[in-house]
Amino acid sequence: MATAKRMLGFVTTAQQMPDKRTPAARLGDFREIFARFDQGRAAEQAARCSQCGIPYCQIHCPLQNNIPDWLKLTAEGRLEEAYEVAQATNNFPEICGRICPQDRLCEGNCVIEKGFDSVTIGSVEKYITDTAWDNGWVKPPTPRRELDASIGIIGAGPAGLAAAEQLRRKGYAVHVYDRYDRVGGLMVYGIPNFKLEKEVVARRARLLADGGVQYHLNFELGRDASLADLRAQHDAVLIATGVYKARDVKLPGVGLPNIVQAMEFLTASNRKGLGDAVPQFDDGSLNAEGKHVVVVGGGDTAMDCVRTAVRQQAKSVTCLYRRDRANMPGSAREVYHAEEEGVAFEWLASPLAFIGGKPAARRKAKGADVVIAVRTNRMRLGIADSTGRQAPETVPGSEFDQSADLVIKALGFDPEDVPALFGAPELAVTRWGTLKIDYKTMMTSLDGVFAAGDIVRGASLVVWAVRDGRDAAEAMHRHVQAKAASRFAAAAD
Repeated sequence: MATAKRMLGFVTTAQQMPDKRTPAARLGDFREIFARFDQGRAAEQAARCSQCGIPYCQIHCPLQNNIPDWLKLTAEGRLEEAYEVAQATNNFPEICGRICPQDRLCEGNCVIEKGFDSVTIGSVEKYITDTAWDNGWVKPPTPRRELDASIGIIGAGPAGLAAAEQLRRKGYAVHVYDRYDRVGGLMVYGIPNFKLEKEVVARRARLLADGGVQYHLNFELGRDASLADLRAQHDAVLIATGVYKARDVKLPGVGLPNIVQAMEFLTASNRKGLGDAVPQFDDGSLNAEGKHVVVVGGGDTAMDCVRTAVRQQAKSVTCLYRRDRANMPGSAREVYHAEEEGVAFEWLASPLAFIGGKPAARRKAKGADVVIAVRTNRMRLGIADSTGRQAPETVPGSEFDQSADLVIKALGFDPEDVPALFGAPELAVTRWGTLKIDYKTMMTSLDGVFAAGDIVRGASLVVWAVRDGRDAAEAMHRHVQAKAASRFAAAAD
C-alpha cells in the first residue's frame, strides 16, 4: 500500500492528469485517450484536496457525491472504503468519471481551481471504481428480502438502470424494457468509445442481471405491448426513454444526400465498433473516410461527431458554431481534445444553405446531386436575451462557402410523441413535449406511472439522468408501499 498522503497538497503539488495518448496515436483507433492513474499518483492528486468546510464540488454535483470524503480515503490508501463512499450516491461512478463534464461541474467549482488548478476529481473517481472492479468489490444488488411487488421500467439508459438497481436493492422484481438490442441506450449507441468503452457499460448491465434485474430487449412499446398492458402487469411503471428526435433546420438544400443527423452517424460508428453489420457505414453514406466533413452545432454531441470523423480518416473536419468559444455549450476539454486531433472550428458561423452538385471526381457522371458545400454567414453577438445570453445576429455581406462531402447536423434532441407511441393519449405533456410530472411524487398524469431523465427535463447529462432515476425509485417505493398499506387496512376492516 502506498504511503498515506497528507491533505492540502495543492500548495506544493501541481495538478496532473493521467498519461494522455498523443493525437497521432489516438487517431488510429477508438480507445480511450487517458490511461489510468497508478496508486501513487492517484493518492498524490487526491491529496491536493483542501477539505474545505463548504465543498462546492459536492454542491455542484447533481448526485451530491461525497467527493472530499473519497478523495481523503484515496490519499490514505483506503481504496475499498473510497469506493463504498463513491457508490453510495452514484450507481455508475466508473461511467461518470469518464464522461461527466467535470470542467463545468465538480472540478469547475473546486475552491482551489483559480490559480492552483482543480483537483482531478473525474480521473480519481475512474481510478477508484476501476480498481474496485479489478478487486471484486463491486457486487450485484442483493435485497435483504424479496417483496411481493414488481416494477416495469421503459428504457435501459442511465435513468432506467439507476432506478432498476435502487428498486432491486429494495426487493422488487424489476423488468426493464428497451427497443434496442443492447442495454445502455445513449451510453452504448451515442457516446463514442474514446470517451466510454462499451465493455464498461456492458459489465454494469451484467452485474444488474446477476442481481436479478430482468431485461426485455428488442421490445417496442406500442408494438409489442401497450402502456396499459405494462400497468396491468406491474405495481408501478417508470418511463425513462430519453429523447432521440433530432432537431432540424429549414434551410435550402437540407434534403440533399450526404446530409445526416448526428445520432445516425454516431450509432453507425458505434455499431461498427461492436461488430454489427452496418450497410450504411460500409457503403459510405454514414462513413467519413476520405471526405470533407462539416458538423453543425456546438454541444457535446457535435464534439462526439467531429472526433469520430477524424478517427474515420476524414480529409478534413470543420465545426460550425454560431456563437464564440466562450459561449459554446459543450465541454471546453472536448473542444481542446478536438483541436489537438486536427478539427477546425469556425466560430461565429451559421449555415445559410446547403449547396448541391457533383463532386469533382464525378462531375460528368449522371445521377442526383449531393451536398458539396455549406453556404455560411458570419455572426456577431448582439444584445442579451431574457436569460442574459447574447443573441447571435448575422453580419451583412459576410457569406462564404465551406466545402463539404458530408454534413452532420448536431442540433440537439426533442422528445418523441410519447402518448401516441405508447397508445396512452391521457399522458399529459408540457409545451416542450416532455412528460409532465408532479415534482413531489415524480408521477405522471396516470396513477402509478412515473417518469425520469431526459423525457422529463429534456436532453441533458448522464449524471442528471442517474439522479432522476434514483429519485424516481424512491418515489415509486413510497407509492407502492402506500398502496400496499391501504389494501392491508381495507382488508382488515
